[in-house]
Amino acid sequence: MNPEDCLIVITNLPDRPSADRLARHLVGARLAACANILSPCHSVYRWEGKVETAEEIPMLLKTTRRNYPALESSLRDAHPYEVPEILAFEAGGLPAYLDWVAAETGGES
Repeated sequence: MNPEDCLIVITNLPDRPSADRLARHLVGARLAACANILSPCHSVYRWEGKVETAEEIPMLLKTTRRNYPALESSLRDAHPYEVPEILAFEAGGLPAYLDWVAAETGGES
């Protein structure tokens, strides 16, 4: 797999149970090879003209460029937020790991 074909997608969830459900759904559907559910963080953001704060659960998803459209669609459908944070970044790395990501998401290694 070409290194530029691997993506890391970041999203935040309101609580651990919703993060667990979403992670299991995405990995089970082979849209992501892995989901890392991180420790809670304190977020400060502007929403509907006001500065808001919330405790959120960040999640990192490993996927491929080919699977990104389906992953984004599934995230949007299953996410509890009206406008979820969905950010995707190219991810280079260990070739064997990148091949594993491709294989686990239904692609060729």
